[in-house]
Amino acid sequence: MSSTGLQGRTAVVTGAGSGIGRAAALMFAREGARVLVADLNQEGAEETVRTIESAGGTARAVIGDLSDQRVVDRVVATAVEELGGLDVLVNNAGVMDRMSALDETDDAEWELVIRVNLTAPFLLTRAAVPHMLAAGSGAIVFTASEAGLRGSAAGAAYTASKHGIVGLTKSLAVMYRSQGIRTNAIAPGATATAIQVDARKDARGPATLAPHLGLAGKVAAAEEQAAAIVFLASDAASNINGTILPVDNGWSAI
Repeated sequence: MSSTGLQGRTAVVTGAGSGIGRAAALMFAREGARVLVADLNQEGAEETVRTIESAGGTARAVIGDLSDQRVVDRVVATAVEELGGLDVLVNNAGVMDRMSALDETDDAEWELVIRVNLTAPFLLTRAAVPHMLAAGSGAIVFTASEAGLRGSAAGAAYTASKHGIVGLTKSLAVMYRSQGIRTNAIAPGATATAIQVDARKDARGPATLAPHLGLAGKVAAAEEQAAAIVFLASDAASNINGTILPVDNGWSAI
């Protein structure tokens, strides 16, 4: 029996085809949760599902762009109809910007980052909340970033998107706490994942940010971030709501 209270619950994890999302999906499954793996990458998502199932767990994959309402609806319907409900939502999927300063950020960079990092979590959370309200309980965890706490960890688009996630987390925590829904976020520091930064070497952004990024210190494993996500979703965090938890080896304390 799981001591986290996650046994028999259903967790939706976005970006679960790799990195922090995959590590979180595997941890939820080990705690006895049924897992909905949502990702744009079909191969990665299906590999996560196979890994869970080979260990005796239950998982389903939904492939698609989570800024598309049709994909969002499919994620929620699959969780509810095939996995028995929607108890935990982990909004983890995201993309990095090019470390561009605002005057170097073109429309395409801005629109992609905001769409994936902020609009998609908004859409999925909006679709999930009614099911949590009907159940009288639920846990939502966002993957924010050090860039949601400071202006020196990424470019303009990514920084704005993650500050938006911080604000969304706090708003949800206030709005739904009396209905049994808790909302928190982790703020990862430097973490070893497959996300690549296609920075323009001659741009102002990377040159300005470089000295600050040097303060990040230890690079975390994806599993270290995932452990914090699972904790915040678990009964062990039953009175934690509206918290932005840095998982950054003290970077935010500098």
